[in-house]
Amino acid sequence: MTAMTITTAKRFTLDEYHRLADLGFFTEDDRIELIRGEIIQMVAKGTPHTTCCSNLLEELATLVVGRAKIRCQDPIVILSNSEPEPDFVIVKKRADNYLSGHPTASDILLIIEIADSTLKYDREIKLPLYAEAGISDYWLFNLVANHLEAYSKPYQELQGSFGYSVKQIVLPNQSIPLPCFPELSLDLSKIFPGI
Repeated sequence: MTAMTITTAKRFTLDEYHRLADLGFFTEDDRIELIRGEIIQMVAKGTPHTTCCSNLLEELATLVVGRAKIRCQDPIVILSNSEPEPDFVIVKKRADNYLSGHPTASDILLIIEIADSTLKYDREIKLPLYAEAGISDYWLFNLVANHLEAYSKPYQELQGSFGYSVKQIVLPNQSIPLPCFPELSLDLSKIFPGI
């Protein structure tokens, strides 16, 4: 009888991940992020994704100028082994302009992901990750169904998994107030490609 070998994947801490980057293990062209200790290769963006991203950047910048900072596809540090790079994060203004470190959960007002080929990943991996970190609001621009999924009120189930107790569907011809600045509304007709 032969012994069965069990293999496990190496999980990285944030310090180990940063050390690999410092050693030049990754290049600037590598599109990666650390999720629950695993280094994840991000999918290339298609034309609808980049168009939506460009539209969103323009509209968000106009709305929150002077009130908050917008970060686009930059790292955030949440949990001890996760440094995702969401499509957008609206963060509080900080005196050091985040030179001392990436935003953490306490800095984040809203996380936004744009999803077509990554829809399952953004719902099943990133959504519970953001909820576990206590991120109060998560928006998912669903380019497959052509609507916005606005999630709020993170919670933990009895079994230990995390999610959001409120999910609102907003159609591309509607507007939605920014959760961090409810007096400001985002017109989705200016965001979705081809609308």
